[in-house]
Amino acid sequence: MTRSFFARNPSVLIFIAVLAVFTLAVTLASEATGTGALSTSFVKTLGKTLCLCLVAIAMDLIWGYAGILSLGHMAFFGLGGYMIGMWLMYARTEAIVATSMANAQIPPTDQEIVDAIGTQIFGVVGSSDFPPIWIFADSLALQLMLVVLVPGLLALVFGWLAFRSRVTGVYLSILTQAMTLALSLYLFQNDSGLRGNNGLSGLQNLPGANNIPQADISLWFFWASAFALGVGYLLAAWIVSGKFGSVIRGIRDDEARVRFLGYSVEGYKLFVFTITAIIAAIAGALYYPQAGIINPAEIAPIASIYLAVWVAIGGRGRLYGAVIGAAFVSLLSTMFTGGQVPSVPLGFYTIDWVDWWQVLLGLSFVLVTLFAPKGIGGLVDLVTGRRPPDRHGADLGPDKGSLQEREAEQ
Repeated sequence: MTRSFFARNPSVLIFIAVLAVFTLAVTLASEATGTGALSTSFVKTLGKTLCLCLVAIAMDLIWGYAGILSLGHMAFFGLGGYMIGMWLMYARTEAIVATSMANAQIPPTDQEIVDAIGTQIFGVVGSSDFPPIWIFADSLALQLMLVVLVPGLLALVFGWLAFRSRVTGVYLSILTQAMTLALSLYLFQNDSGLRGNNGLSGLQNLPGANNIPQADISLWFFWASAFALGVGYLLAAWIVSGKFGSVIRGIRDDEARVRFLGYSVEGYKLFVFTITAIIAAIAGALYYPQAGIINPAEIAPIASIYLAVWVAIGGRGRLYGAVIGAAFVSLLSTMFTGGQVPSVPLGFYTIDWVDWWQVLLGLSFVLVTLFAPKGIGGLVDLVTGRRPPDRHGADLGPDKGSLQEREAEQ
């Protein structure tokens, strides 16, 4: 008798239950419900943390399960933010312009309104014309489609070119990093159509919600982020639990053998690369309205390196490990860089954690890689008694331990 998905993956139910309890607790403690135990700014921090957990799941799926160390997934994260940011900025500016021109003696034409919106948005880069990429900026539905389509198509084209050429290992990582750097440098230019170094700002102001307190809006985005994280975790768990998951793990462990067995290795890689790019973009589309601003620095290669560090610290190859790592590092970063942790005076020198936090993060990555490759998620394995299956018998394959005469019944 075939067991159900949840019976085979009890950790999924546990994760969803923990996420639901956490969401309820934050809701009851937020300023929006009147208790005020959690400030609006901290609710926003928690909502952004949930978005980072979602992109960490995408990274774990592509790296921990498929074995592809992508150093460009934060580019997809940023593109998702830019796509939704274009509508937010256009709609908010349109409302401001319409209000200011409403009292004019001669009613403005539609083109005059559009020109005024363009001047407001692009005046900072010395322009007033809308670039072609803003053609759908006045439509929320179309921009939401672009949140998925633009990063998805970029990942599809890039992945197809890379995987059909059978670029693997460190060379593929360098290529993804080069893609991210090229995109970031392009967006820094004023003629990119996205306001160059200024980026898109004021994204926390929802159009038509001027009379709604920020406490309520922050809670709405927190709910949306929690829902997206739950759905993303379910999707990722479903992908890795069946035959598809076995194949991509096989590609990770021995790509040549999986290809010899007749599987389309490139097709599997391309699917995982594209679907994780879309997940990352959705996370970015929820993150930046809570952050309030996005600029090209958010897409710089260092951001994708940080993402890999989060997953490594949490424990790659474990979806819950990716979530734990992202949440742990994100909240600690907020504490250390926000001045919540006091400086340490040593007499001859004072350790200011704002300056030393990145050093501490890098050191943690090195220590985890050397002494705790399972990351924080390995502690969960110890508590729950989870162990890899014992393998018995002699080696039957060319690689030691790759195939054994008898496998444990699990």
